[in-house]
Order: sequence, then C-alpha cells, then structure tokens
Amino acid sequence: MINLNNLKMNVIETAQNGVVNEQTIFDFVQKDSFVEAKYSGGKIKNGFLVGVIKENILEFSYCQLQTDGILDNGKSSSELAISTEGKIRLIEHFEWKSRSGESGVNIFEEI
Repeated sequence: MINLNNLKMNVIETAQNGVVNEQTIFDFVQKDSFVEAKYSGGKIKNGFLVGVIKENILEFSYCQLQTDGILDNGKSSSELAISTEGKIRLIEHFEWKSRSGESGVNIFEEI
C-alpha cells in the first residue's frame, strides 16, 4: 500500500474548472488509514483536506479559501499509483459541493 505520510505533492494537470495548480503545494500526513493535508500556493490562500485511504483509493473532503476571497469545498475519490519515474501519483476525481453540478480530474505528483 502507498503511504502518503510526510509527502509533498503538487498538481501537474489541472481540470478546466479546477483551481489548484503546479504552484499549490500539499503537505500530507497519514496515520493508519486516515489522511489529511494542508495546502496553499497559486490561487489558494489556505486549504485543507481530510480523508480515508483503503488499498490504493483515497476518499476525501476538501475546503479552501482562494486568494480572491472565494470559499470553496467538495469531495474527491482518488486513485494512487506510481509514475514511470517512480514518483507517487494521485489521480483525483473531484466534485464541487460549492459549485452545483461541477466536477473534474486533477493529477497530483510527488515533489
């Protein structure tokens, strides 16, 4: 099983309606199957996610305050994998709860 504890990641591919990007740095903490991360950078002033990992699937909820003052939140289901370069990769399928009907895919990678 992939462990995210003390891992830093950024987003290498952002959905068209996504806000996080390569400048957004995520700092993960994992204890057993519980995962949390704080993130900031780019358009994100401050963000937080909390979730549970089972096998190589991470289910989480997120909330974030953007630099323009917009407060957003949603939920995600993410597949964890190892890239061809040996880095941990997270393929996030997100659904905005603060933006009715909007969803997308972001790809995170270990820094």
